[in-house]
Amino acid sequence: MTPGSGLPLALTLGEPAGIGPELTLDVWRRRAELHVPPFYVIGDPDLYRARAQALGLDLPVKTVTPAEACAAFDRALPVAPLDFKATARPGVPDDSSAPAAIASIRRAVADVFAGRAGAVVTNPIAKNVLYRSGFAEPGHTEFLARLAEETTGRPAHPVMLLWSPELAVVPATIHLPLKDVVGRLSKELIVETGRIVARDLHDRFGIARPRIAVAGLNPHAGENGALGEEDRDIVAPAVAALRAEGIDAVGPLPADTLFHARARAGYDVALCMYHDQALIPIKTLAFDHGVNVTLGLPFVRTSPDHGTAFDIAGTGKADPSSLVAALILAARLAARAPQLVPAK
Repeated sequence: MTPGSGLPLALTLGEPAGIGPELTLDVWRRRAELHVPPFYVIGDPDLYRARAQALGLDLPVKTVTPAEACAAFDRALPVAPLDFKATARPGVPDDSSAPAAIASIRRAVADVFAGRAGAVVTNPIAKNVLYRSGFAEPGHTEFLARLAEETTGRPAHPVMLLWSPELAVVPATIHLPLKDVVGRLSKELIVETGRIVARDLHDRFGIARPRIAVAGLNPHAGENGALGEEDRDIVAPAVAALRAEGIDAVGPLPADTLFHARARAGYDVALCMYHDQALIPIKTLAFDHGVNVTLGLPFVRTSPDHGTAFDIAGTGKADPSSLVAALILAARLAARAPQLVPAK
């Protein structure tokens, strides 16, 4: 059982042509060795049977409801079926890819809200494949926020946390071209992001008083306006506002000296100004075992911190470490998560 919740984790299909299906098979096959909590995957059972056969794995797949998943987990990979087939071959997305991936995410969120699953763990999606199908959201994070709002009637402010034992980072702006970051960055955005980070690190991660290091936007954090005015006029006032609320935030700090080992010992999370400022250091330090966690949602969601890897899909070469870390962390967070009460 998922510790504390008594519920299995809902694992999404992800892009069926990517490495998600074979990672799922490998993690279930090595579940005892890797100490993986019970989960069920939402997808096409025949896809998993075919992928196992292609990989030479003698691995049982069982069609289940979420309520049957924990009982089945020790004997077979539990698969909660979708209403249609996923027919993509490894490395080759087809017309079934986007509908299957999207339907799996929707079902996982619905299962958590209905009390059938303890948390959502998402396998990687291919955004370009989804975009070609008319998918309107920039990515997973924003889509999950929309599903939460559809269910509860309350808007969600999703915050992307990339977590590993070595480093945890949050980008204040996420899926934006670099040229648009300055126009989107504001004191209000940084303050709201910092509030959510402080709250969820306390409530879900059990950190009594989270320490937030806020990175500057410009080189040397702007040199008091000499290298850009944003750090002086936007970031510094945001840090002051967070501190006035009792949140342990410091900054803006030069990003080029924020991620070495001695600096990392002084904070619990680095709040960065844009996507690559946050993701480059954590993927350098923890590429194989970093976890993507969405804060600010009324349910727990984690994901491996890597993509679909079409180039190695179907070869059996994919490393399951990040998916294992995502499942274990989801179980840990679910144990502390409050019971969901969806809007009527």
